[in-house]
Amino acid sequence: MLRDYTTLPTMFMQAGAGFAQPSQALPEQVRVDDPAVLVMTDLKSVSAVLIRPTDTIDEALSRMKQRGVRLLLVADADRKVVGLITATDLLGEKPMQFARQGGVRHEDILVSDIMTPQARLEVLNLDDVLNAKVGHVVATLRKAGRQHAVVVEVDNNGRHTVRGLFSASQIARQLGVAIQTTEVARTFAEIEAMLAR
Repeated sequence: MLRDYTTLPTMFMQAGAGFAQPSQALPEQVRVDDPAVLVMTDLKSVSAVLIRPTDTIDEALSRMKQRGVRLLLVADADRKVVGLITATDLLGEKPMQFARQGGVRHEDILVSDIMTPQARLEVLNLDDVLNAKVGHVVATLRKAGRQHAVVVEVDNNGRHTVRGLFSASQIARQLGVAIQTTEVARTFAEIEAMLAR
């Protein structure tokens, strides 16, 4: 059977070779009446950035900086989502409060100590997102007072799989709104000002 196949040529790998990674090309410009999926990071096209609950918050912040993201999915050893952690969680009051209340040094605080656990995560259903506009997502984030939203795909048995993420700063960039700060109120004020023009 193998006699019908010739061998493929080989070569030595060049020094400094990188590796392919999934990528999603989001459109640079969108309008509020465009489909919501145009501003969603689709985890079928882009690898999720993960952290373990047992990693330190310093490791989480380092991973965010390295990957250029402001949200990490927290996954257990079986790669099941057990929560999420954001840059706001890491850079805000949560770590200081936890250290003060628990008598723990900052460098010993774990992701699990300050993450939002899975049971408290409000998520969007992919079916709803597929029928929504960018404006619906902006309104949803604004009402929730959040920078991010998680989108889940629900299978026939009702099981959730994290399918995508929305980021207020990403949406603002795609809408053409310059963001000077990470504060939610300012972000949405800038988006609303741009939309009022």
